[in-house]
Amino acid sequence: MGRMRVAVMASGGGTNLQKLLEAFPAGDDSDAPARVVLVVTDRPGVGALERAERAGVHTEVVPPSDYPDQISFGDKLNDLFAGAGVELVVLAGYLKMVPTNVVSAYSNRMINIHPALLPSFGGKGMYGRRVHEAVIASGAKVSGPTVHFVNEEYDRGLIIAQSAVPVYHDDTPEVLASRVLEQEHELLPLVVELIASGKVEVEGGRVKVART
Repeated sequence: MGRMRVAVMASGGGTNLQKLLEAFPAGDDSDAPARVVLVVTDRPGVGALERAERAGVHTEVVPPSDYPDQISFGDKLNDLFAGAGVELVVLAGYLKMVPTNVVSAYSNRMINIHPALLPSFGGKGMYGRRVHEAVIASGAKVSGPTVHFVNEEYDRGLIIAQSAVPVYHDDTPEVLASRVLEQEHELLPLVVELIASGKVEVEGGRVKVART
């Protein structure tokens, strides 16, 4: 069985992408269970593109505004993924809504990382600094990233894994964000490795993760 072919979608600097590129390099000389074969962004000039190009991974810039509707935008993404033989799509700081025809084509084969403990502090408009502001304002004592499967609703897909970090009384959104991001960098590659190794299953509307 070959290495699982992964596409990563990102909108910004791509620090989570960087961890995936390091864990799952594109070359043939790695024994990792997956390889990043394609990076897609919604705008040019972002750090994620530079990181992918340095790693020798093919990149595509696909602005949603270039397409008349979500379906044609999704058709373009599906064509790119099919052309690259993509088996798993990873949203790593991708801030646009993924078209429903892409979500359908990659049901239980598309994951997202969110910087809070879902189902709390998720949904439309909840990204970046806004998430951490909301966590602090709520008085929550714990936060952390969530990796989940993607469905048609923002941040509502089945949860695969979470990692907890403390929230301190004097935290600023920036300080909390950096603490959560450290855990994102560990959790996302771990989940991709579990999926690529066949250790994550969806059964009866629930996610099962093998312990070994």
